[in-house]
Parts: sequence; structure tokens; C-alpha cells
Amino acid sequence: MNQKCPILACTILLLAIAMPARAGEVLDRIVATVNNHIILQSEWQDAVRYEAFAAGRPLDQLQAGDSKAALDHLIDQELLREQMRSSGFAHANSEEVEKRIQEIRKQYPGAESEAGWQAALARYGLTEDELKKRVALQVDIMSLVDARLRPNVVIDSKSIESYYNQELLPQLRHSGAQQVPLAEVTPKIKELLTQQKMNQMLVAWLQDLRLGSRIRTETGPMESEGQLR
Repeated sequence: MNQKCPILACTILLLAIAMPARAGEVLDRIVATVNNHIILQSEWQDAVRYEAFAAGRPLDQLQAGDSKAALDHLIDQELLREQMRSSGFAHANSEEVEKRIQEIRKQYPGAESEAGWQAALARYGLTEDELKKRVALQVDIMSLVDARLRPNVVIDSKSIESYYNQELLPQLRHSGAQQVPLAEVTPKIKELLTQQKMNQMLVAWLQDLRLGSRIRTETGPMESEGQLR
């Protein structure tokens, strides 16, 4: 209950991973197209790196399925970026981006110092400018989803009370924490249930966008996967 937007944020975090390839990189091959937008293998590899970094996962702990999941997220992200371009979307400001970067930074011991932070970025092959661009896109996507889906969510008092009795109170008893009145935690429960509902709606929305789009993947196992480590 003390984590802000725990479900949707995780989902959206995985979508916000595609950025243009860095200058000078060799673009080896196309791995997917989304409505004529191409996704390159170099972008795919960078996406895996960023996704691991944002989640605080060491590169040597990645599984084969993580690469496939990252490509799926790239495809979904491009579909949402198309929605931004067609709706006159207002992009994230620098304060929002910096707040999210600081949240990521706290995951890495020693990153309080500038040297420690730069070392953490280097382990994942990232620069600070690249990170800012990726985080800005992440914040944009979260804002788009919130603006599009939140107005359609209705959480009634019965649902809030049910969560309180069936989920929260048992958790408090199990942990030995003091019971809190329903009225005190109602706003937090309502937001949590709203995020759960929005997460479900996002999955359905992405499925609809995929059905209405031209998507093609041309992948085998990720080449040079060992280079991520």
C-alpha cells in the first residue's frame, strides 16, 4: 500500500525502452516492423540493457526470454508512440524526468556519488543523455495511458471495502501491524484498485492496437547476446 502506482508503473516501465540507435553504430539488421516503422537489432539490444538497468537487474542474470519480452515491449511502445503523434500530446518536463532518474539512481549502491553513478551507467553501456531521453519517453507513455484510461475507471465503495477486509486486514494481521480504519486508507485503496483496472485496460488496448496494425517480426535468437554481459 505504500508504493505509488505499483502495478501500472511496472507495466509502463517495460514499454518505455526504444530510442534511436547511437551515431556510429553498425545497424546490422531489421528485427521487426510496426506500420512501416523499423526496429533494428541494435535497438533491441539497447532495449534489453535499459530494461535491466531501470529494473535494477544485473545483465548476467538475464534469461533468454527477457530478450523476446523486450522486443514485444518495443512493438507495444511504438504503437503507443503513434497514439501520441496523432493526439497533440504534451511531453514530459525536465522536473518529471529528473524525479524518475533519481528513483532509478537509488537502486544502485554507491550511486550517491557522481563517480559511482557514472560507473553504474557504464556497466550497462548507457550515457546520462541516453538515459534522460529514455526516461522522458517512459514518463510520456505513463501520462498518455493515464490520460486515456483513468477517466474510464470507476471504483465503488463496495470494491474498496472488499479489498480492505479481504486483502489489507489479513496482511496487517500477518505482519503484526496495527489495524487502521477503513476511512484512513480509502484513498490509497482506491488508487491501487484504479491502477489494477488501468493495467487490465492497457493490455486490452494494446491488443486492439496490434490487431489494427501491420506488424512483422524477423527474429531468431538475439545475435551477440553475450555482448550484453
